[in-house]
Amino acid sequence: MLDLRRFKALTFDCYGTLIDWEKGILGFVSPLRDAQELDVSDDAILETFGDIEHRHQEADPAALYPEILARAWLDLATRLGLPRDTDTARAFGASVPSWPPFPDTPAAFAELAGRFTLGILSNVDRASLSGSIAAIGTTPHFTVTAQDVGHYKPHHAHFERALGILAAQGIAKDEVLHVAQSKFHDIQPARALGLPCVWVNRRARRTGTGATPDVAVVPDWSVTSLAEIAAIARTEFHGR
Repeated sequence: MLDLRRFKALTFDCYGTLIDWEKGILGFVSPLRDAQELDVSDDAILETFGDIEHRHQEADPAALYPEILARAWLDLATRLGLPRDTDTARAFGASVPSWPPFPDTPAAFAELAGRFTLGILSNVDRASLSGSIAAIGTTPHFTVTAQDVGHYKPHHAHFERALGILAAQGIAKDEVLHVAQSKFHDIQPARALGLPCVWVNRRARRTGTGATPDVAVVPDWSVTSLAEIAAIARTEFHGR
């Protein structure tokens, strides 16, 4: 059973955990697929994207995320049979702030911010993340982006930077809980660093792994929504 009373800080992945990036990706790609009358499923789009995105992040970790997305779009278009053009690639790269939060994110994140120090560890740039935080409606106490550390998760740099920020506030590693949907980008490196983690299984009612590559790793705890974590905290802190 997850006991939140032992933690002082919660760190979050953003895209896939707080923001429904799969809905955002499909909202951009699906109309173009449909216009071309291509027989490509949503799951195929997401899984292909996940593979391509990681390859570009690994090849050029210093590139800002809009550029990663633009490059990924050109490869995705080739694989899916969509028209390749740089204007569409740039538009895809700029689409992150329009990706919507999960319905439970704004209320749950706001509630948790009143109980814990919150950080967001994200594989995007500062400008893209700023747009997403505005959509969520509650500003975390700190953020760590790929732009800040010059790497993309699952590299450990995000986690090391966050733990350093929290240590300066007197918060030890065993008082930090990492919350994430992606086992590949987040749960696996968190476990490798000995950081307690909870998996938010946003795809619990769907098959496949979606836009995140699969990896065999067991989280410390599992939930299916952010609202579930907020409800646990409400119970353990007796509504305070």
